Amino acid sequence: MKQPTLKACRKGNHGFTLVELMIVVVIVAILASIALPSFLEQINKTRRADGTSKLLEIMQAQERYRTTEFTYTTDLTELGYTVDGDGDATSDEGYYSIAASACGDGIATCVQLTATPQNAQQDDACGTLSLDSTGLRTKSGSPPIEDCW
Repeated sequence: MKQPTLKACRKGNHGFTLVELMIVVVIVAILASIALPSFLEQINKTRRADGTSKLLEIMQAQERYRTTEFTYTTDLTELGYTVDGDGDATSDEGYYSIAASACGDGIATCVQLTATPQNAQQDDACGTLSLDSTGLRTKSGSPPIEDCW
């Protein structure tokens, strides 16, 4: 039996045409355009957990402070947090700036904590997140509150 020569193996056209390659590129582009927004929203959701967990942590510190001082505080250094020049604390990952302010009848009875998105989180659809000592959770963005908290 005779071995096929190299010339016999190259009989047909092997490889991809430009049209086939362009079809693959278009399909990949369509899949990427669908997947990328979902991926970015998941990243924002993960970063949002940084802000909400810090709000809850500081609110717990506020409640402990109130049990001994009979008032809340807007000065987060009294709770043991490091603050910037504006008096705001930073979340653990640095995606939110946390501020405290009086609400309702004053600081003795109510405090509101506000988490403002910073750096890469600024484009988050939920916007600024807030929590007050009555347990009210709010946000400034358009998604439903359940999606943001």
